[in-house]
Amino acid sequence: MAKAANVDKVKRLRGWVQNYDWGRCGAEAQVARLLALNSGAEVKPDRPYAEFWMGTHDSGPSFLADGYGEGQNVGLKEWIRKNPNVLGHKVLEKWGPDLPFLFKVLSVAKALSIQAHPDKELAKELLKLKPNLYKDGNHKPEMALAITEFRALCGFITLEELKGVLDIPEIVELVGNASAKQVLDIDKQDGAEKVKYALRSVFTQLMSASKEMATKSIAKLKSRLHVESQLRCLTEKEQLVLHLEKQYPGDIGVISAFFFNYVKLNPGEALYLGANEPHAYLSGECIECMATSDNVVRAGLTPKHRDIQTLCSMLTYKQGYPDILKGFPLSPYITRYLPPFEEFEVDCCILPKGASTVFPAIPGPSIFLVFLGKGTFHIGSREDIVTEGDVLFAPSNTEITITTSSELQLYRAGVNSRFFHTSL
Repeated sequence: MAKAANVDKVKRLRGWVQNYDWGRCGAEAQVARLLALNSGAEVKPDRPYAEFWMGTHDSGPSFLADGYGEGQNVGLKEWIRKNPNVLGHKVLEKWGPDLPFLFKVLSVAKALSIQAHPDKELAKELLKLKPNLYKDGNHKPEMALAITEFRALCGFITLEELKGVLDIPEIVELVGNASAKQVLDIDKQDGAEKVKYALRSVFTQLMSASKEMATKSIAKLKSRLHVESQLRCLTEKEQLVLHLEKQYPGDIGVISAFFFNYVKLNPGEALYLGANEPHAYLSGECIECMATSDNVVRAGLTPKHRDIQTLCSMLTYKQGYPDILKGFPLSPYITRYLPPFEEFEVDCCILPKGASTVFPAIPGPSIFLVFLGKGTFHIGSREDIVTEGDVLFAPSNTEITITTSSELQLYRAGVNSRFFHTSL
């Protein structure tokens, strides 16, 4: 059961929206819908609504909603610093008086940049060297859980697939025959380090191509594929590349898509990404959770600053299709997604009409997002009506029973439960 002291520390939050230009515009974005419901903000039809943030990161902090006796515009971060016990002693000991995770909803209309997130060591170095570009010294493992069909590029393709890609004349033109031959000459007996070295070499050559060369090769590729499409069906990857070229004409990221796995998540499937793994979200809407960081090293499909040298040197160059999480049932109505990172996990709760469920007391904090419908949170002797767009912070050791007379869909982010039982 909720400890009496914690009942009063369940707080409603106001989220923060990022209007990045890749977001879906106006009311068609789930992010815009949640913003309007959460804070009463007006949604502008021609404005992109990309990300809805729930957490304590300085680039998009959550605030306590009015009416909680804490004063006006109190930030969640500031409130946690004044009430550190809400985190639970293990979380406080490990991460200090702050939330170790950042919870988001993404509405993606066009491709995000080809990017990777640094590990802790590199993040600290980048913060010191380029504080205007890299804002914190933390790593940023992350997980995307699809709400709609969700498409992404993620991780490098296998060696066999890569050899096929190096038959594409426009790519050979950009990387040079020597780099291409290095990959084509590798056989199965060669060690992993040799494969990694060759992949790193050919990918770095590609990403370092001049703007002029990239524009010329992409134009050639585009006209060749248009001709060939009259004679054969283009592959999914070829169709994707033509689609990306419309979004980012002449961008080297368009042609680099051939090097990555093309992943399509169905609703309810999740993808997780460790530090130094290349990826680009392409389209769809998702719940996202990550360690509290906003460090992004970009190299393509973006008008923003590119740090190609840093990206190419930091990647792990692991190859093969990523693991897809389908979640596991925690109870009849709750599915848990547990990535191999200690900072976070995500639960999805779909509660049918007239049903009830319990989120048991746990030793760490949680953030709940009511995504659809209406219900009641029972916390000790307190009852709170919750409706879609509501965001609530729940302290450690708080048991919450949820009932609904309609249907309720909500998501919960919290510290990875394995952290409290074993070290990952």
